[in-house]
Amino acid sequence: MPVALHGTGVSRGIALGPARLLQRGHPEIPEYVLPAALIEEEVARFLGALETARAQLRAIRQQIPAGTPSDIAAFIDTHLLMLEDATLATVPVDLIRSEHCNAEWALAMQQEALTRAFDQMDDAYLRTRRDDVEHAIMRVQQILLDQTQREEAIAAEAEGGRIIVTDDLSPGELVLLHQHGVAAIVTEHGGPMSHVAILARSLGIPAVVGMHHAWQYIRDNETLVVDGRQGVLLAGLDAAGLAFYRARQQQEKRARAALRRLKDTPAVTTDGTPIALFANIELPEDIQAARRVGAAGIGLYRTEFLYMNRSAPPDEEEQYRAYSKVVKALKGKPVTIRTLDLGADKTTDGAAPERGVTNPALGLRAVRLCLREPELFRPQLRAILRASAHGQVRLLIPMITTLHEVRQVHELIEEAKAELRQRRQPYAADIAIGGMIEVPAAAICAEDFARRLDFLSIGTNDLIQYTLAADRMDDAINHLYQPLHPAVLRLIHTTLQAGREAGIPVTMCGEMAGDPLLTRLLLGLGLTEFSVPPPVLLEVKRIITDSELEPLRRVARSILRQDDVDQSAALLAELND
Repeated sequence: MPVALHGTGVSRGIALGPARLLQRGHPEIPEYVLPAALIEEEVARFLGALETARAQLRAIRQQIPAGTPSDIAAFIDTHLLMLEDATLATVPVDLIRSEHCNAEWALAMQQEALTRAFDQMDDAYLRTRRDDVEHAIMRVQQILLDQTQREEAIAAEAEGGRIIVTDDLSPGELVLLHQHGVAAIVTEHGGPMSHVAILARSLGIPAVVGMHHAWQYIRDNETLVVDGRQGVLLAGLDAAGLAFYRARQQQEKRARAALRRLKDTPAVTTDGTPIALFANIELPEDIQAARRVGAAGIGLYRTEFLYMNRSAPPDEEEQYRAYSKVVKALKGKPVTIRTLDLGADKTTDGAAPERGVTNPALGLRAVRLCLREPELFRPQLRAILRASAHGQVRLLIPMITTLHEVRQVHELIEEAKAELRQRRQPYAADIAIGGMIEVPAAAICAEDFARRLDFLSIGTNDLIQYTLAADRMDDAINHLYQPLHPAVLRLIHTTLQAGREAGIPVTMCGEMAGDPLLTRLLLGLGLTEFSVPPPVLLEVKRIITDSELEPLRRVARSILRQDDVDQSAALLAELND
């Protein structure tokens, strides 16, 4: 009897193959007090396990074939950096010495503290970085507990195009699976912004996450079908069903080959309207992914990772080197650098905050934090300004809600320019300053912001979350997180209209911009600048080049008049036929 299980599709593609069930499980952590004479021996045992974990990751990194995109290795480097950071390398040692506890217990206590800190983060993307911390710590714990490393078993089980069904995977494990020809992955945990999801997309592995208790319904070695676009796992199909999906698989391969040919094709609608297609990046190494798909520039460069997992914020020089590396690599194409979007509910070293924050999403974060702590903000402004001397840089302010904030940021920018002139350091005097529209108040007042800024950027992830009071990372209510909700669409339309009337560009950098099912609707609403994850850029371009604007505008106007999400979804389905 056929079985269909549903999760969240995070990496598109159709895969067929035999199932292999793997459960990580959570090791039982021993807790005991050590006599003083054994403390330094225990410290040495912990540091030895830490170095072994680093060596394992370095070995995995060396196995990545030459010519593989640099963003693949960057995921392994992230875990290496975590294992070298003081939060994992020093704090457990301090706990062993102060509490006389064993290494496993000390590491588990630090993991709990880091998990609390990440759980309180208001930014959904940054919250998912908790998974990376847990993966790095799990590797060290397994070494301390003298458990067989799961990578060896995984490598053996991935042969023959198997579909791996598991509770969770680390980036290192996924790289090994890719090297051994895995057909697809299905995990119980994880979300669309987890590193494993991003890595699966980069590697082209069909993947579905959030499929709870899948192993209760399937057996080892039975033939499965995974549809990474729809987020579906199918078991028990007959010969006709399997033949249907094999044909779908071949269609997908031909479609991907056709997309690659679009790299150098202009993003222009059939009636001649040019559309700008930018890429979102987080690290300088991500530039290669943007280049491979022919992005017109960088529409969102998140700077938070420069500040994470360290005891002190990066200084001006370190930031300048990172930003200028991206700007120089783009060779004159625009680069939009978003200023720091962290919250006061967490510190740069990942430690738990001293005081609790009732609702960090509504607290001291992003531009609010930067204006409260100008000594944190000023070095970043100077670094961005200095990077602007090397190319076309736009500075983006996150989470604006009042014009007073905009005026304060402009004043700080002018002060930073004066300091650079005094130092005789070059910068672009006419650097564009923009604001992110991700709070309903900012969208409603978009007309006011448009008169005082050079561009606007719609951050749909937070805009939807704040408008609907629904956290998309919360399984209990994420069904309420609906991009087609009338309030969301009307706020987007208001912002686009404000940009047109003021004669300034409006970009969309949230997930809606990268959803091909919404591309035609956004075009119809008047969006002409998209900033998307590199893996989906060419698919969005294909839709743009096949679209005529006037019919899309008519349907978009009809959707804006709807008061029900289901009605809007039906009209959208017709639009995409």
